[in-house]
Amino acid sequence: MTRPGSSPAAVRAVVAVEDRMFRALAWLRLVVLANAVFLNVYRHNFDHPVAGWACVALMIGWTAYALVTYAKPIRRTARLMVADLGIAVGLLVVTPFVKGEWFNATIPGFWIMGALLAWAVRYGWRGGLLAAVLLGGTDRLIRADFDQGNYGYVFLIVLGGPIVGYLVESLQQMAAERDLAEREAAAAAERVRLARVVHDGVLQVLALVQRRGAELGGAGEDLSRLAGEQERALRTLIRSQDRVTTDEADGVVDLAAALEELGRRPRVEVVVPGGPVEVQEHVADEVVAVVAACLDNVARHVGEDAPAWVLLDDLGDQVAVSVRDEGGGIPEGRLAEARADGRLGVSESIEGRVRDLGGVTTLTTGPDGTEWELRVPRTAP
Repeated sequence: MTRPGSSPAAVRAVVAVEDRMFRALAWLRLVVLANAVFLNVYRHNFDHPVAGWACVALMIGWTAYALVTYAKPIRRTARLMVADLGIAVGLLVVTPFVKGEWFNATIPGFWIMGALLAWAVRYGWRGGLLAAVLLGGTDRLIRADFDQGNYGYVFLIVLGGPIVGYLVESLQQMAAERDLAEREAAAAAERVRLARVVHDGVLQVLALVQRRGAELGGAGEDLSRLAGEQERALRTLIRSQDRVTTDEADGVVDLAAALEELGRRPRVEVVVPGGPVEVQEHVADEVVAVVAACLDNVARHVGEDAPAWVLLDDLGDQVAVSVRDEGGGIPEGRLAEARADGRLGVSESIEGRVRDLGGVTTLTTGPDGTEWELRVPRTAP
């Protein structure tokens, strides 16, 4: 039974399970019909034979009608369900008049299982419970003598209806969740494929235009600026499809998207993987702050127009970020001198933050430039 607001895919999954259950129920109806007909023929204990055989004929005719009608989902209406249950209850009610007050077995016998399970399949455990109470209560009320065997029969009816309904609901939920997972996996795979295509083609061309345009000067600088804006916009569009919301994973964010914001700075190029790099929110905030401090140092010591590159790698349980420039390097002893003078920009803003995250920093510097490499775990200790 589908809920209001269910997605079309969820509805299809629910109907698919329901169809399979009704196909199985069709075979069960034939088996219990054959059993009921055989027992009535074998016993032939009607006080009113004409009425008794009319009841048997009704069971045969209704079973044939039910097999055809229940085969199509559109025909499984509330009217059909009520009629199915009503006929089963009616056959129980007329049993004392047709067989006599001191009858032992009802006319339909186990044939009533068709209506009981139909309600369980169509309306879940609640429908199964309602049908079971009506059928079991009717069976109890029509008997003048209610022995242990009759009690066991009624008990199984009342127990079986809601259990079957619950199992059907569980199967429908599992089918809907499976279909949703398959669609999400297919969508994620397609996004990754498209991201790779864009990353290997369009984004690289835009990055090339951005670099070459800046070298040309004049109108080339405007072209470089536009290419850079379009590259960042395209990356943001791609990554927005993969960002994890707080409803799905509380406190988890996309580090790549956060670092790309730093690419808005002049002459800063950010290179990230094609897919999202999900880390704990606190880790992302600290890593972005460290990278921003590195870029500030580039602007301060190399020049505001000096180019810088930020590279992000996904290493599984860790992430690696490198920040590189083309300056003249850090003179030997400069960092020690800064610490001695109480200037703790590098030791605290960069090394201290990474150390607090449980990561490590590696500094490589020389005449060709300076590179900071940061390795931090995805979650803070």
